[in-house]
Amino acid sequence: MWTRAELKENAKKFFKFNYWKMVLVAFILSMIGGGSGGGGASFNYQQRQSYNLDGMSPLQQHQFVQFITAFMVIFIVIMIVVCVLDIFVFAALRVGAYRFFVVSHYQKADLNELGFAFTHSYLNIIKTMFLRGLYTTLWTLLFIVPGIIKAYEYRMIPYIMAEHPEIDTKEAFAISKQMMTGNKWDAFVLDLSFLGWEILSVFTCGILSIFYVNPYVCMTNAELYVKLKEITYGGNGQYRSYDNTYSQNQGGQWNGQQTWNQSQGSQWNDQQNWNQSQNGQWNGQQNWSQSQDSQWNDQQNWDQSQNRNGQ
Repeated sequence: MWTRAELKENAKKFFKFNYWKMVLVAFILSMIGGGSGGGGASFNYQQRQSYNLDGMSPLQQHQFVQFITAFMVIFIVIMIVVCVLDIFVFAALRVGAYRFFVVSHYQKADLNELGFAFTHSYLNIIKTMFLRGLYTTLWTLLFIVPGIIKAYEYRMIPYIMAEHPEIDTKEAFAISKQMMTGNKWDAFVLDLSFLGWEILSVFTCGILSIFYVNPYVCMTNAELYVKLKEITYGGNGQYRSYDNTYSQNQGGQWNGQQTWNQSQGSQWNDQQNWNQSQNGQWNGQQNWSQSQDSQWNDQQNWDQSQNRNGQ
């Protein structure tokens, strides 16, 4: 099982390790996050009634209708542009941001992770994220509470796509559902635990939110994903037959280090063999010198014996 205290403690540790990058990524995520914008387009009934078209001249009525029509056209065009950007650009950036925080659990993440979705199964990520948003919206339109439940059921999909962008959409939904089974309420309570920080951020004009609360929350949510993955699938949480991309990178670094060590060991062995050969040559030289000394002694003894015989 997991606890809020455990997740937050880990999040603070990794947050301090890569502070400024996390602040920047969390700020970008908050800008493109598409937060709940409910009810902002409502138009007050009394305000509509205050426009008395009967008191306007035909020219004024025509100009008013033209203004409303132009306003609605511009509004619709802006909404279409925003929706297109959200589907094809912002969704990919969100996946990259989620990946940044997940990678931060394993190693010091780089800002290049933000562009991960654009270069790894981009269309599959876009399709999965679009369906996630569509299903959540449809459930919310049906009933509010089921919409909230489904939002928590689909909560892990962006993280799953951030780790395995080529995963099938149905499989991503199934994995997220399995990971969140029995954890929806605890995740909801985890979100509520940050309410005090959010209220405090209001009194600092959002400064506290930018430099502390947002990255803290993002890293905590990434820790929740990592923990649920390990609990649900055991070990390192590998629900796929292959390892994570960043784990492969780490493995490559490790293999490179191992190869370097092996080459160093080989060089050491070569150096040792060279030293041994040098010692062998030295011993050979020493033996040769000894043999030379022996021959010299034999020659000297022979000369001495010749001298005695001459005497």
